[in-house]
Amino acid sequence: MAARRVVVFPSSAELGPVLARLVTSRAEKAITSHGRFTLGLSGGSLVSMLGKELLALPDLDCSKWVVGFCDERLVPFDDPESTYGLYKSHLFSKVNIPDSGILTINSSLPVNECAEDYARKLKEQVFPDDDFPVFDLLLLGMGPDGHTCSLFPEHPLLEETKKIVAPISDSPKPPPQRVTMTFPVVNSARCVAFVSTGGSKAPVLKEVLEGREGPALPAARVVPTNGELFWLVDEPAAASLTIQVERPGSGAKL
Repeated sequence: MAARRVVVFPSSAELGPVLARLVTSRAEKAITSHGRFTLGLSGGSLVSMLGKELLALPDLDCSKWVVGFCDERLVPFDDPESTYGLYKSHLFSKVNIPDSGILTINSSLPVNECAEDYARKLKEQVFPDDDFPVFDLLLLGMGPDGHTCSLFPEHPLLEETKKIVAPISDSPKPPPQRVTMTFPVVNSARCVAFVSTGGSKAPVLKEVLEGREGPALPAARVVPTNGELFWLVDEPAAASLTIQVERPGSGAKL
């Protein structure tokens, strides 16, 4: 396990370009090493941040990228709750990522079958040689309750050890039906980067990074076995932290 790095920026405006450079640097490393770059995306504020910052980079080449989703809502792709739908309009339609490089759920299936189908796609099309998929980079967010992916506090899915993708039909946050990567997949990644911004995240960020009484929150259970772990946060989110952090500025390379 590599050391966790907590990197603080004055605001999300400085964080965004560093995140984009992290994505492209890990992409270059992966493509040099094994000919492709596997990326797991999350929704929320990450969509607009990546759409803006990746498109601002000169010479962005996504032709060898393979993109999956850390979790996805069981809604049609044209629904505003669809993570794929949002990325399609903000990013995929504007870069040279091949259609075959974007792994989507089949939202017409019932939630249990949808999760099995997505797990099968990941296994057969992308990771046939791995017990659990090993993504080059997973980008994660965190909710104010400490959830990440669609892994919520005190939910039975936190203890899932065998499934690659699990169904959830009782999500505390709407829409209730979703599919989510499980901790064994998240913690198999070569690199995981959380992005957490805004003062509303400050109390939970402190609990996740510095510990709390009672069971660890889901985001605190993301500890890659052999991979890097970054927390990219802004000053408002970091306001309550007492641990040592890095403050590298907007020109940083991670």
